[in-house]
Amino acid sequence: MAGILDSVDQRTQLVGENRLEILMFRLAGRQLFAINVFKVQEVLQLPKLTLMPQRHPFVCGVVNLRGQTLPVIDLSQAIGMRPLVPDERSTIIVTEYNRSVQAFLVGSVDRILNLNWESIQPPPGGAGRQHYLTAITKVEEQIVEVIDVEKVLAEIVPMSTKVSAEKLADPLLEKARGREVLLVDDSSVALSQLRDTLSQLGIRMHMASDGLKALNLLKKWADSGEVMTDKLLMIFTDAEMPEMDGYRLTSEIRNDPRLRDLHVVLHTSLSGSFNDAMVKKVGCDNFLSKFQPDKLVDVIRQRLALDEPS
Repeated sequence: MAGILDSVDQRTQLVGENRLEILMFRLAGRQLFAINVFKVQEVLQLPKLTLMPQRHPFVCGVVNLRGQTLPVIDLSQAIGMRPLVPDERSTIIVTEYNRSVQAFLVGSVDRILNLNWESIQPPPGGAGRQHYLTAITKVEEQIVEVIDVEKVLAEIVPMSTKVSAEKLADPLLEKARGREVLLVDDSSVALSQLRDTLSQLGIRMHMASDGLKALNLLKKWADSGEVMTDKLLMIFTDAEMPEMDGYRLTSEIRNDPRLRDLHVVLHTSLSGSFNDAMVKKVGCDNFLSKFQPDKLVDVIRQRLALDEPS
């Protein structure tokens, strides 16, 4: 299993190409699931599991991995399927999301696959585990369901969307009131977090669930004669999304004379060290890792300061 992530070093080459690598795995049945390899640190057999009192029902326990204590989450149970029973043959996927590291207990790991985001589609509406998917794709005639890990984690450890009183007292933020922003993310949880925080500033919000929808909306506004830098204060976009990712969206914005001066912030659960380099490559104005309400306000303040007379 140690070798399954050998290809992860090639991931930076995918940025701007609207491509991604997914790690496919199974949970309690034959259905294939996936997460983006960008989020994966390693895949290994379950180390010694320690049970914790008063733990969340989806948390099997904790493991010690090279001096770091990590929660082990039963991903099958977390998305509404039957629980997995951990034993010495069990597999965990160690991931980093939103600046936290955790392990997911899975049934078995299949393989890594390189795909184009255009082949990744939004999930169909419905109940059950459909609520825990951000996308689906088809591999060798079999449906692969891409899990919304942010939603899973938010249900286990809810994130605060409240901005500190100190930040809200900044007089410059009054200039944000009534301004419009575009929020682009395929996770309903991420959009809800952004909406809850930005509403505290009196900002008006437009939302799109993937980069292609966002680009079409921007072009529609531009076609109608809108001066885009007057209409939108800024755009917050996730990195990984069906049909068109945030990197390609930014590239498309920079290549359209009517859109190229828009202020674009990459807002993602991917690691900061990776994205700092990628922001420069595709031309984003800023990068912010999820989810930090006060830092989100700092980014808005920086944008407002650009309009202040020097």
